[in-house]
Amino acid sequence: MNRFYKLEATDIQASKKEVIRYLGYRALHQPDEVVDKMIDQSITELQKVLRPNLVWDEYDLTVSGNCCNVSGTEIKSEQLAKNLKGCSSVILFAGTLGSEVDKFIRTTGFTDSAKACVLQATGAMFIEEFVNRFNKKIEDEKKAEGLVCHKRYSPGYGDLPLETQKLFFSFLNCSKIGLTLMDTLIMAPEKSVTAFIGIEK
Repeated sequence: MNRFYKLEATDIQASKKEVIRYLGYRALHQPDEVVDKMIDQSITELQKVLRPNLVWDEYDLTVSGNCCNVSGTEIKSEQLAKNLKGCSSVILFAGTLGSEVDKFIRTTGFTDSAKACVLQATGAMFIEEFVNRFNKKIEDEKKAEGLVCHKRYSPGYGDLPLETQKLFFSFLNCSKIGLTLMDTLIMAPEKSVTAFIGIEK
């Protein structure tokens, strides 16, 4: 039985600094007054349509060489195996901000491409903040049990192909949170994340 994690939009702490980073700015080159104001507006507007929702569960895990066996399903990835080395179980999760975020960004893009670009960065910040909150919750719970959480690892990083997304959609009831996987292996809504979190005794 899958488990679910949900927050109110106002429960997610916005990070303007992260939006600026996602937009590609660096310490010596910060946004001008126009872009700075646009970022503030984007945070306020997007937070009104966020519907943060996540499905997850914990599964048995064995790691041998570059092969990870998750409850009988094998995944070959040297870097994932390195990340999960020493773990006896693994959490799989899929989280999303909801379809209204995609719709708002798309609609804005018809009339203001610059604003849509800032909204994309703002959405990236919000989904990251959301899964960070979930990650912290799991870390705190496992620490109380004397266990250690490894750093989360997502399909598409290193040598772990996007094809691995299919594993999440077969193990987790992603449709329950309105999340689908397209033939291109891209998730809809776009502002969504899947990841493994290894649990070590």
